[in-house]
Formats: sequence, C-alpha cells, structure tokens
Amino acid sequence: MNRIYFDNNATTPLAPEVFDAMCPYMVEDFGNASSIHWYGQRAKAGMEKAREQVAKLLNARASEIVFTSGGTESDNAAILGIVEASRAAHKHVVTTAIEHPAVLSTAKALERRGVSVTFLPPGAGGVIDPLDVAAAIRPETVLISVMHANNELGTIQPLEEIGRIAQERDIYFHADAVQSAGKIPVDVHKLGVDLLSLSAHKLNGPKGVGALYVRKGTILRTLMHGGHHERDRRPGTENVAGIVGLGAAAEAARANLEDECGRVAGMRDRLEAGILSRVRYVAVNGDRVHRVPNTTNLTFGYIEGEGFVIAMDLRGIACSTGSACSSGSLEPSHVLTAIGLKPEKARASIRFSLGRFNSVEDVEAALEIVPAVLEQLRALSPHYKAPAMTDKQ
Repeated sequence: MNRIYFDNNATTPLAPEVFDAMCPYMVEDFGNASSIHWYGQRAKAGMEKAREQVAKLLNARASEIVFTSGGTESDNAAILGIVEASRAAHKHVVTTAIEHPAVLSTAKALERRGVSVTFLPPGAGGVIDPLDVAAAIRPETVLISVMHANNELGTIQPLEEIGRIAQERDIYFHADAVQSAGKIPVDVHKLGVDLLSLSAHKLNGPKGVGALYVRKGTILRTLMHGGHHERDRRPGTENVAGIVGLGAAAEAARANLEDECGRVAGMRDRLEAGILSRVRYVAVNGDRVHRVPNTTNLTFGYIEGEGFVIAMDLRGIACSTGSACSSGSLEPSHVLTAIGLKPEKARASIRFSLGRFNSVEDVEAALEIVPAVLEQLRALSPHYKAPAMTDKQ
C-alpha cells in the first residue's frame, strides 16, 4: 500500500540533509558543549552555527536565541518567565481562546496562582481582532500572548498590529510561532514580538528540540535551576545533535521558503477545491485568505471525525481531527467551538496539513479516496439520505 501523509501540523518527516547534519554529533563530535577541550569545542561550534541559522530564519540576533526541548517548553518559559519576573502586586495576561494547549494550560495554571487572564474569542474566521486586544489591556497587564498561526485552522493572526499595540502600551508580547516558522516569513522585528516560540519537528527537524527568541533587554525569570547554560536562560547539558538538526532545518526552510509556500499552497488548494466539487455537505473552517499555505480544515456532514480518520488510515492516508496534543479527548475542539461550530460539527471536522514531501500525485490519490470513504461512513448514519439516482446514473 502506498501511504500518504497529510498530518504535517502534528509533526513532519526528518529531512535527509537534517539527518546528515546531525549524524556526526551523535558519533564523532559527541562532546559536552560546555567542556573546554577539543571535543567540547567541536560540539560548541556546531551548536553556535545552529544558533546563527535559527536567528537568520527569524531575522534575529544569534545571542537572542535560547535552545529548549520544544515548543511547549518555549511557551512555558516565555509566559511564566515574564509573569514571575514582574514585580507588580497584581498581574494580568491577555491571550486567546484558540491557543495551543501549551499556552492555554500555562495561562490556566497562572489563574490558579491568582494571576488574572483574559481569553479573547476569535471571529467566525478564526482571526483575533487587534481592537479586542487593545480593549482587554489593563493597567496591571504584564504580557500579551497570541499565536502566529493556528494549529487546527491554519489562520494567521494580525501580529504586526497587535505588536504595535503592545509597544505603545509598553507590554511584553509573546507569539507561539510553532505552526508558522518555516512555512511563511517570520520576522521578529516586523511582528513586534519580544518573545517567540518554535519547534524543530514542525519544520522537518528532529523531535525534542526547539527555540525561544528573547529580545535583548527582556526581563525573563529562569524556570529551572542548575548550570550556566544558554547564557543562564536554560540550565542543563544541551542536546547538541538535536540543536544542530534544528539549525539545518531552519536553514533549509529559509532557503526554500518562497518556492515551497507557492508549491504547497497550490496542492492544498487543489485538494480543497477537489473535495468541495466532488462531495456534498462539506464546509471550510476558518479564514481562507489569512492562513498558512499547507492547511485546510473541513467539516463533513453526517460523519464522525475519528471514524473518518481511521477509515482513511486503512486506505493509506494520514489526516487528523485536530491537534495531536488533544488526541483521545472526548471534548470537541476548543478552537472549532470558539469560532461558533456546534459540538457535533466540531467532531465532524478534519484537518489536512500538507508538507515538503507531498506531491500532486498524493492529492489526486486522496481525491479518489475521500468521496468513497465519506459515502461508506454516511451510509451508517440514520440521518443521511444519499442523492437520488437519475436515469443517466
């Protein structure tokens, strides 16, 4: 069976050039990057090259890049670090109702500690209104955290406008860019962010490594205690091979960004248009203009989402019902309900997320399989009535 992978927002396959870059640091250049001898300095050099590569992807300084274990740690380090560094007696954070669990769970943890948090709802298209951000700010607001691109819908948030609001009010601004870095241009200066999170495995790098951009001068409390690694930002012996892989992935993404954006968007649009033209009772979720080029989220009437994912997998195609971090949850997607979908519609929604290693042939194969799977599942629904047969049929 020829398998097709359309779940790149959950994770991406490791690029061959990334694997090649990592291999020496798992065998020959195995030293501890904090050691002053030859072995250590070889490892250190690889790590610092990666720091430069990640910085170039974000138009940042290498000294502003802190390596972490991934997007979740980066989000926690940014949000908790800013709040805990603030000396204000009363603290307030502004975020959105459609953030990744790494941000939402952290914000809810802060609420349990007595920090006030505002969760802004999106519009029907899944986009946050900057005016709502401005209206939510209080004298005690210490942080605004808004994701760049939503992991389920792919919608892109107006960070430049929100960044200007944050700068005017002198409030720290954090963005989770896990789903945008490597897919669309991410320039920390244009976006106006003070902190930005990314993860290697979302851009064809290895799992278990990420980065946090921290603008020079940002006051951030360290969450862990130990050695003086990462300029006292994050203690612990560095995952050198993983960091090198992140650097190689960042470099490849930057070099191919424009071409890949167009190619992947073309395939996504072909898949989306093909499904809409061949299938009844289907709707696109989220803003169809302001979104990353690889993602489409569709609600299919008269099916149950997990059943569709399983049926597609049996035919060799991997897709998802939403965030991999929420897999197994009985609750409907918080993102889809936030944009107004009823629970039954949210549970019938499917995310297709394409990537670097997909082809037009993959799309065409999917367009043959999706209608058949839908008809198979809809035949089991007591509410579905198949189209009447005509004489020509």
